[in-house]
Amino acid sequence: MNRRNFIRNGSLASFSVTSIIASTASSASAINKVESTSEDAELKAVDLNEITIDELQVKMQSGNLTSRTITEWYLKRIREIDKSGPALNSVIELNPDAMTIAEAMDAERKAGKIRGPLHGIPVLIKDNIDTADKMMTTAGSLALLGNKAAQDAFIVKQLRAAGAVLLGKTNLSEFANFRSTHSTSAWSSRGGQTKCPYILNRNPSGSSAGSGSAVAANLCTIAIGTETDGSIVSPASINGLVGIKPTVGLWSRSGIIPISATQDTAGPMARTVKDAAILLSALTRIDTNDNASVQSKGKSQPDYTMLLDINGLKGKVLGIEKSFFTGGNPDVVALLNKTVALLKAKGASIVEVDLLKSINELSAAEFTVLQYEFRDGLNKYLFSSNAKVRSLKEIIAFNAQNENTAMPFFKQETLISSEEKKDMAGKEYTDALSKSTSARQIIDALIKQHSLDAICGTTNGLACCIDQVNGDYDTGFSLSSPAAMAGYPHITVPMGLIHNLPIGFSFFGNAYSEASLIQMAYAFEQATKSRKAPKFI
Repeated sequence: MNRRNFIRNGSLASFSVTSIIASTASSASAINKVESTSEDAELKAVDLNEITIDELQVKMQSGNLTSRTITEWYLKRIREIDKSGPALNSVIELNPDAMTIAEAMDAERKAGKIRGPLHGIPVLIKDNIDTADKMMTTAGSLALLGNKAAQDAFIVKQLRAAGAVLLGKTNLSEFANFRSTHSTSAWSSRGGQTKCPYILNRNPSGSSAGSGSAVAANLCTIAIGTETDGSIVSPASINGLVGIKPTVGLWSRSGIIPISATQDTAGPMARTVKDAAILLSALTRIDTNDNASVQSKGKSQPDYTMLLDINGLKGKVLGIEKSFFTGGNPDVVALLNKTVALLKAKGASIVEVDLLKSINELSAAEFTVLQYEFRDGLNKYLFSSNAKVRSLKEIIAFNAQNENTAMPFFKQETLISSEEKKDMAGKEYTDALSKSTSARQIIDALIKQHSLDAICGTTNGLACCIDQVNGDYDTGFSLSSPAAMAGYPHITVPMGLIHNLPIGFSFFGNAYSEASLIQMAYAFEQATKSRKAPKFI
């Protein structure tokens, strides 16, 4: 989660290190088992770089490829690109059952059963999402090492039902970047530091860093990230991807290690708008165990790909954040001006809007809300989990007792301040919640005032350098917070490259406006074709 700005504004150990090392060795053994897959002549001739879901389905339907071959190709590439070579370190754990799942999907295809567009497609998911298999769910924390879920997260059940191949789990900013105000994004005590595949000393951004880096580097077809504030759209922008943060509740949150019941959501990360829309559609289902999901009933589309239209910008009125036209990196401003000219050429009308000034005034309230909800939600998750730590208090104690390995670069002041927030019925929390969620009224009023179809702007700044001593630094142009605080949908699409670093362009609107946003995002993507594969500089 990209929380640096509002954090600034806002303000036991039940198993030993020896057992951690033993558990890690066991996990490594499972990974090695997957990595020992044979490489035959057919595999060596395959090149799946930048391939789409549709293209993979055509190849599987024609018999040119199988899900097994595709899965094996990605596992080989992970060995070559992620674990050696550039050593992106984006995959925290591989699924020992990946090849078995792929073979089962091939058998179904041969028998004439096709589950849908995700049938046989390899997917990576973030390591804060439960899977009832041999993999752990740790949020990147050594304190949660060994936590194997008893059941799949609701969205993982949908993923399996759709026929996807669960390839493995991705690294993340530990606890979705909610551990310290001085953290380095894309670093976790379990997974280490993930790199940006475009320039390797750059940070791929958090907290869904591993998912962003892996999709960008073609280590999987598509991936799932999670966002509370910026954690999908920021790494998608930094890694030259399409990222969709859905309306809160469109995707179930059950079985995901939480930060905020008000703002959390998982979402797709992909190389194209269509691939992201395919994944969004497949996992949009009602979960009666998630109140926000229940509230989305009747407000979603069965297939968001049906809305794709190359003329989707024609006649649209777009509000562009005015502060992005001045200050900051002049190359970013120049690219934004070029983008605005293109939008106009494609039939959109542009209105300059002043949104961030009023939204930024809510950042301290947002941080207060997240602290309260993080403690409450995490304690509930841990109580019913298989983790050896049973509360936030025990995690704090574990980290303190294992400081050299758990906290070598930055500490846990956000965990500690969250542990102090105990009264969910108290005035501090309820007042902060009311203020933070007033972002909805601000956005709705702005949309109504100017008859906007979307609010747009540069998703965020260019990737910062990895700095584990000082932590992240601000590169400007962040547009994640308005939609995050409101719980509204937000889509980022590649806008271009500056000095070999990608930067994204954002579309967001009011609740459940995904269909319209996807239509505009697709038209923008097709007009610009700005996605470029990384060169691992």
